[in-house]
Amino acid sequence: MSAVRLPPAARVLIVMMSAVGDTVHVLPVVTALKRHDPAIHITWVLQPGPASLVRGHPDVDEIILFERRAGWRAFTGIRRKLAGRKFDVVINLQVYAKASMVTAIASAPVKLGFDKARARDWNWLVTTDRIPPRGQRHVQDQYFEFLDVLGVNPEPVTWNLGPWDGERDAQRAFLGRLNRPAASLVIGTTRAEKDWVPQRWVELSDALYERFGLQPVLVGGRSERELATERVIMEHARHPVVSTLGVPLRELVGIFDASELVVALDTGPMHIATALGTPTVALIGYYNPKRIGPYRRFHDLLVDAYGDPGEDYPITPEKRPGRTKTITVDQVLEKVAVWDRKYRGRVRPDSV
Repeated sequence: MSAVRLPPAARVLIVMMSAVGDTVHVLPVVTALKRHDPAIHITWVLQPGPASLVRGHPDVDEIILFERRAGWRAFTGIRRKLAGRKFDVVINLQVYAKASMVTAIASAPVKLGFDKARARDWNWLVTTDRIPPRGQRHVQDQYFEFLDVLGVNPEPVTWNLGPWDGERDAQRAFLGRLNRPAASLVIGTTRAEKDWVPQRWVELSDALYERFGLQPVLVGGRSERELATERVIMEHARHPVVSTLGVPLRELVGIFDASELVVALDTGPMHIATALGTPTVALIGYYNPKRIGPYRRFHDLLVDAYGDPGEDYPITPEKRPGRTKTITVDQVLEKVAVWDRKYRGRVRPDSV
C-alpha cells in the first residue's frame, strides 16, 4: 500500500486495549509519533489495568477507558465516549473482535490495521488501510510497521516509562526497607503454562542472597498461583525475602527502576523492566522469545527453554507447553553470573 500522510497536528486514536506487555510495546510508537510532530494529539483506548501504567505519560494526551468487565455495555460506553469525536487516523494495533468493534465505532477517514493474513476475527474488514503483508517478526517490530506506513521514524526506540514526578517518594520508601541491592523476582503469569516451579524460586532466592549479595523481592499480582508460590518461598527460604505482591503498576515501575536485577517469567512486568533498562533475566519457554522476548536488550541474559539445544527455530506464534518448567536453577544462575560480570553497576541506557 502507499504511505498514509499524517496531517500537521493530527488527531490520532490508538486502539490497543489490553495486556500490559503489549501496552509497553505501544509506548515507542507513541514517543515516535510525538517526536515526529509534537503537536500530534494522541488518544488511547485502554482497559483500566494497562491504563494505570500509562496514565501520566508525557506523550499520551488522553486515555479513554474501555470497561471490559461491563460486557456488552462496554461498547455502549465507548460509543458514547467517542460520539461526536473526529480523528484523522485510527491505529488499530489489536487484532481481536473487541478492537474491531471499537475501530468500527470510531470516526476517521483513515483506519490503519494489520494485513489480512495477520488480522484475526475479521479485523481487516473494519480498516480502510492496512500495513503490507509480511512474515512474523517481534511484536515491537510489527508495531513499527505502522509507523513505516505513516512516514514516522521509530529510531531511537524510547519508552519514557518513568518513574515520573511524584513517584520518587514511594521508590525511596521501598529502598528504605532494604539493606542490600534489590533483585526483583516476577514469580507469576496469567497462564500456568508459563509459570516456574515454586521450590526453584526458593533455591534461586537463597543463591541470590548468599552468592551475589542481593535482596530477593517478590513482585507481581495477587492471583491464587502467585500467592501459593509466595507461601512456599516465605516458608522455605533460608534468608529474608521481601514481598511486594499486589503493588500498583506505577509503584512496580519504581521498584524495577531501583532494582539491580530482575528475574522474570514471560509476562508484562518483564517488558516493563526491559523498557526501563534494568538488567533482566527472562525465563521463556511457552511462547517464542524471538517474537515476544526482551526487545533488543539483555539477550545474553535470556534463559531460552523454547528451543532445543542448538535449534535455530523460526519466528512463529507456535506454543510449546511444558518448556518453562524444564528450566533449572543452575541455568538461571549462569545468567545471573553474566549480569554480575557485565551489568552490575552499569549506567542504564535511555533508548535502544
